[in-house]
Amino acid sequence: MFDIVKRLFEICLFKKGPQDLPYRLSVLKMAVAANMLVSFLMLHMDKGGVRSVLQTVVGIALEVFFAGLCLYSFGKLARFWQTASALLGTDALLSFFALPVMATLILQQGGVAVFLVMVAIIIWHWAVVGHILRHALDKHISFSLGLALLYLVASYKVMALLFPELPSVN
Repeated sequence: MFDIVKRLFEICLFKKGPQDLPYRLSVLKMAVAANMLVSFLMLHMDKGGVRSVLQTVVGIALEVFFAGLCLYSFGKLARFWQTASALLGTDALLSFFALPVMATLILQQGGVAVFLVMVAIIIWHWAVVGHILRHALDKHISFSLGLALLYLVASYKVMALLFPELPSVN
């Protein structure tokens, strides 16, 4: 398992690609479990309860659907397990690093510096998704970054549509 986490970290540093992950269902299951745990923790800080669970499940489903759709569209569906594992695993890893930043933002502490760190993590996540897609689809990095941006914006919109912010009752 340490070897998998190390490879995911190397993907986050743009040193490896999804093809460097083992082609095993167990790796995908581990990535789903890690993503589910970290996403739930992040969402539970702000939302709580059933809403956090639903958002976590929908977020993972969107990521898996996106990976499958991209790979199917470019005739690379055989790369699904590794690509989905890389997307979910790196998302879990980057989200784990973002947990203290999110907690600080929720507590309204740290000001602009903390906000800029969060923006940097979001940009890093976008670049990592683009890097994974570049390797998985055998496309140019600019195309992959565009596709990654499309995914991130679309998933944000879908989540906002399915889970609108509720007004606080004070």
